[in-house]
Amino acid sequence: MNVKEIQALLGLAVVAGKKGLDHEVTGGYCGDLLSDVMANSTKGAVWLTIQGHQNSVAVAVLKELSAIILLNGHIPDEDTKSKADEEGIPILLSPLPAFQLICRLYEAGIGNKAV
Repeated sequence: MNVKEIQALLGLAVVAGKKGLDHEVTGGYCGDLLSDVMANSTKGAVWLTIQGHQNSVAVAVLKELSAIILLNGHIPDEDTKSKADEEGIPILLSPLPAFQLICRLYEAGIGNKAV
């Protein structure tokens, strides 16, 4: 499944990084502490967070994440949107809290494959 399919399935708004909507999603990671995301997220994951600043985009690029989904109605500032566009990192918006969105991603088949 790619980012665009997740966006459509969950009705998420795309506010930046549209050229990266074809990134394949291999899993997910939820967290707001940047150092934790750097240490524990995996390439291809979609990142669920409330952190909508430029450093989040830098972490997503460093870890080769597929997209950032901002939770609870958080909206990134214009500089962050510009950086995400430049780097090709989609930023999607959800009004939902983390738990509810994670459940929907799981139901969609993200993260529920046997290891």
